[in-house]
Amino acid sequence: MIRHIVLVRFRAEVTEAEIAGIFSAIPRLAARLPGVVSFASGRSESPEKIERGYLHGFTIDFASWGDLQTYADDPEHKAFGGQLVGHATGGIEGILVFDLDMG
Repeated sequence: MIRHIVLVRFRAEVTEAEIAGIFSAIPRLAARLPGVVSFASGRSESPEKIERGYLHGFTIDFASWGDLQTYADDPEHKAFGGQLVGHATGGIEGILVFDLDMG
């Protein structure tokens, strides 16, 4: 299983409602793409408070690297990614992506 982790530093003027609207694409993508095992999204609630501005994020678990690639190539995913970049602090610089092989 592959865990796709995305953390976002949204610009200060982006509201929680706008973020929820952007993240609403995740369940739609998960429902129609093959190999999605699970997903979650939201705002950090870490008691450690060391998010360094990455206060929102999501994870999507894929059955295989191939399923992750299908997601990466999907036009709806690309549009979703464009929304993230458009609302993130510094564009792509405000987004962190980490893919973890869960073995």
